[in-house]
Amino acid sequence: MSTRSRIGIQIGSDVLSVYHHWDGYPTWLGKVLNTHYNSKEKVAELIDGGDMSSCWSDSIWGDKLPEGEYAPEYYSARGENCPPVLMSKNEYLTKDNNEEYAYIYHNGEWECYNMNEFNDFLTQNITPNENISSVKTAFVIKNTKKLGNVPLD
Repeated sequence: MSTRSRIGIQIGSDVLSVYHHWDGYPTWLGKVLNTHYNSKEKVAELIDGGDMSSCWSDSIWGDKLPEGEYAPEYYSARGENCPPVLMSKNEYLTKDNNEEYAYIYHNGEWECYNMNEFNDFLTQNITPNENISSVKTAFVIKNTKKLGNVPLD
């Protein structure tokens, strides 16, 4: 079973994003993004590849990478055309996308949004020195019903 997510970079009031299929929860994907995709250039390169199965894999569609090497497993590597999508930040943060988590890289930090429609809207910033236990408890609760068309900046 997967924990689906979207990974995006904020560009003005819009977000350029891609779908990420496996392990989208903050204790894995949040930590990987913060550790390995921690600059605007690295995030842009990751997103440029399009939708993916995983951003940090030791194999690409069955082909094992050399020991200790990891890379994104893009759907385009198996012939699918799934380019990044540009949308407003408000649109990005709606449950209509059906992912459990949404990540946005903005001003040198990752923001993680729990998109579970049955719980309160949760957000967090993940900083470089945080460990897994602090990532779990760093959420700030916001109510999804207050988002509407109100700018989130």
